[in-house]
Amino acid sequence: MDARFGMRRKVALGVTALVAAVASAVPGSASAVTGGAWGGSDHWGVITRNTIGSPVASLRNGPFGSFGVQGPSARPPYGRGSLGIEVADRSTSLTPPSEQVSFGNEVDFYGDRVLALTKVGFHVFQTGENVSYGGTENMPNIRFEINPKLTGAPATTYSSMVWNPPPSPVVNRWSPYLDATTTGTWYLTGNAGTVTNCRLSDLCTFQELKTALNDGGAQPVIYTAAVGKGRDYMWIGAVDGLRINRTVYDFEADGVRARHAR
Repeated sequence: MDARFGMRRKVALGVTALVAAVASAVPGSASAVTGGAWGGSDHWGVITRNTIGSPVASLRNGPFGSFGVQGPSARPPYGRGSLGIEVADRSTSLTPPSEQVSFGNEVDFYGDRVLALTKVGFHVFQTGENVSYGGTENMPNIRFEINPKLTGAPATTYSSMVWNPPPSPVVNRWSPYLDATTTGTWYLTGNAGTVTNCRLSDLCTFQELKTALNDGGAQPVIYTAAVGKGRDYMWIGAVDGLRINRTVYDFEADGVRARHAR
């Protein structure tokens, strides 16, 4: 992975042992959505084709704090690490000039059913500075690249399904779990957003989006799953505990661990 994206080459080390440990700890085989293999840390990383500029998406320890903060909100909700994200707002010659980063998995969710998604969300380390850069809704998001398989637009085979979180209830510390199925808003990019009336200018709830996609035709399917930020405001923070159905993805400095959701 290109070092300018902040990815640590340690991620690939010990993958075999890590996957074996996960498999032995969680009986049976099931993907996060419909049942395949558990996601391994070797399948997570910066999705380069969806990344613009020179942002950072780095598996790291912490953050711990901020200073003076104690108790559970002073440390990552799972383990000792998280996914650190840094994007700038006016750093490219493109329009818009801001950066974008997408850290995800292009393997383990491929072909899973969009309508089988029932639990999605994460924890975020938001700062007061981020709020000053772009307001309380200046937050990272969750993105699924999908084939919407809409009966009204059979030629449309690609769209990004994006969750915009609500404002974090706390700053300068770790948030509680933010539930993407009950809070925030969703939209589809491109023609799929226009056909379903779930576009950036006409946002939907999670249930409204699923209803729009369940139009009586073929089942929409997932291509990739990711956490991302941009292209809008500068943001420097972290994400941990990405939940997709039965699995919580614990971002650690040495890799991504799949935990069975309680």
